[in-house]
This record gives sequence, C-alpha cells and structure tokens, in this order.
Amino acid sequence: MRIKEVLTVPGLTGFFFDDQRAIKAGAESDGFTYRGPAVTPGFKAIRQRGESLAIMLELEDGLWVHGDCAAVQYSGAGGRDPLFMASDYGAQVAPMLREFFLGRELVGFRQTMADFYVWCQQAGFPKHQALYYGISQGVLAAVAAHRRETMAETVAREWGLNPVYMPVPIFCQSGDTRYDNADKMILKGVDVIPHGLINNVKDKLGHDGEKLMEYIRWLRKRVVALGASDYKPVLHIDVYGNLGLAFENNIEQVAEYMVRAAEAANPLLLRLEGPVDMEGRDLQIEALAELAQRVEAMGSNVEIVADEWCNTLEDIKAFADNKAGHMLQIKAPDLGGVENLVEAVGYCKATGLGSYLGGTCNETDQSARVCVNIALATAPDQILAKPGMGVDEGLMLVYNEMYRTLGIINSRK
Repeated sequence: MRIKEVLTVPGLTGFFFDDQRAIKAGAESDGFTYRGPAVTPGFKAIRQRGESLAIMLELEDGLWVHGDCAAVQYSGAGGRDPLFMASDYGAQVAPMLREFFLGRELVGFRQTMADFYVWCQQAGFPKHQALYYGISQGVLAAVAAHRRETMAETVAREWGLNPVYMPVPIFCQSGDTRYDNADKMILKGVDVIPHGLINNVKDKLGHDGEKLMEYIRWLRKRVVALGASDYKPVLHIDVYGNLGLAFENNIEQVAEYMVRAAEAANPLLLRLEGPVDMEGRDLQIEALAELAQRVEAMGSNVEIVADEWCNTLEDIKAFADNKAGHMLQIKAPDLGGVENLVEAVGYCKATGLGSYLGGTCNETDQSARVCVNIALATAPDQILAKPGMGVDEGLMLVYNEMYRTLGIINSRK
C-alpha cells in the first residue's frame, strides 16, 4: 500500500496556550483570560487560542487517515519546545512532507518513522516535537488501516507485546472550575481526580498551603457524599512547582507538607504532581529523588509525580534511573513521535516507576484516540482524559474510544 496524497490542514485544539511564567508570577485574571503582558518568548498574550496542524495521508485505496500536530498548554516552559502555531509551520512543511511520503510504500510503522527521521536530518526538516507527534500519528493510523486492525494491535505487533487488553484508569482534569468539575468526576465514577490546576500560590495554594489543604479535605468528604459506597478514586493534584515557591524550595518543609496532605486525604491515595520546579533537569531530578526518599522515610504513601523537565524519552529515562518521584508523566506532545510513548511506558515499568500516559488539555480528538490505543497496548497506570478542561467531553472521548477498541479486539477472540 502506497501513499497517494499528502495534505496539511490547520485546525483548533481543545483548549488554549497559556504563558505559565506570567501566571506563576501573579498575572491577574480577567474573566477567562489574564491581564498584563506575556513574558515567555513567542507568546503574544498570556492566554491565546490553541492551534493544531493535521497531517492527512491518502492511501492507494482512496482511504484518508490523519494525525494532529499539537503542543502542550504551557509551551516554552519547563524545558519544553516553544509555542506551536499552525500558521508558522503548515506552508513550510507541506512540500517537504510530500517529497518524503508521496508514492512511499508502507513498510510498517517503526520502519517508516525510522526512515523519516533519517530523511529529516538530510532535508533540514523543522525540529519541533509537535510536528513529529502529528506525523507519527498519521503513519500509525495508515499502517493500522492498511492491516485492517486497530492502532493498539499495530503497536502490540510491532513491539512484540502480548497485552491483556484491559481498560486503563482514566484521570480527569478540572481546570479552574475545580469544585463543580470535581463533582462531575465523582458522579461519573472517574478513576483518578481532579488535577485541580493549583498554578498560583496566592489564590490557589495559599502561602502556607492552607487553601490546597482545605480543597483536599473537601474532596475527601465530597467523594463520600456523592460517590458510590465502593468508590475510592485516587486524588491526583498538580501544583506546578508552587509548593517549592511557598516553602522557598526547602525540601524538608515540602516533604512535611506533602505528608500532612496525604493524611488529610486518607483513606484516599494522594498523588502530588510537580511539587517543586527547580528550573533545570538535573536539579529537578535531584530534588524529586530527595523528596521521594524523605516522604518514604516518614512512612507516608503520598506519591510524587514528575512533570516539569521530564519531557523527552531521554529525560524520562534519566528521571526513572534516579527514582525521581514515584510516577512519571509521559507528556505525549513533548515526546515527539508516538513510538516514544511506547518506549517510555516500557521503561517506567522496567525500572519500577508508575507510568502516567498524559499530555495536555490543548490536544485534539485524534491525538487523544491515538494515545488511547497506545495505552491499551502498553498498559500504563493511568491515561489522561483529553482534550479540553470541561471534564465531560475529554472523558467521553477517551472512555468511548477505549471501550470501542476493546470491543473490536475482543470480538476477534
């Protein structure tokens, strides 16, 4: 099966690009946006619309498949690639992609992507992980369509996996509507809740962490009030390094706070994502490894989730090798080609760390579907419901794709 045509089509993502540095520095809210200037290079405003770029491939039999290039909400922060705007890349990459793909025989997903990366170096293809993310989605979809199988089955086949094909726990994110959206999650019995978006010390964390502690206690009580009698979700809250800001990166004080927070969440398990942001990979690894040792020595079951500075497959391996946390977020767009997602989940498992196949609210329906298929083949500990911040839409998309795909696979048995 050869590739007959290639198109690049601009699109929208499920949320927005946000200038994280400006927000953490105290930018004031103004309705749904923020007042003040952007500070991260590439941003024209603190909040601006998210854009995607569809890479569309027509196969010899006339079937069209596609992947979506998309980047994370907080682009340009935490060691990530800069802002990705479709208008900046579409016209540039279209003729180059046609040069590589037109008339190309599909020889398998891994081989096609390996050939593509070699060609990229020779052709001077732009180096942005969002591009590799979308292109690899399209190639995976093309190979799966050619073989008349799900993308999960293609991944399992090409990596020699023998998956059980079971549902993967889903993690929802609340956005700033952290109370009403938590109610939605509890009513729908979501496995891991609520993310919380604690991205500011003054308004969301509290200078001594008191606002977050109050929210954790509220969540624990709300689960009992609204949830089924046997419902015990994991509480996973992203604090964007703000514990470090509140406690001046005093690791001992951050650890003590995390232990108290876990006690407030009891009997629910608490995960805290990004407790500190040390503004560099090696320092971040050192800090999270020390934090993990400290909370374990205190006898706490609180789990540390790494996010900032844990971006590429190389980063994930470094964090895992140094036990920098208990769970690593595999932030899908930051890893580039989706083959790296497969490798990252496998590496986490091999080193005994939890694997969270995440991403961003700023993705698309297609990138979410591809990630679901990869999750079914690799069985991470949880997957993010995406895109968007409204809970219902992202949860529906990921849940339905998961169970439809499982239905297809199980029908073959």
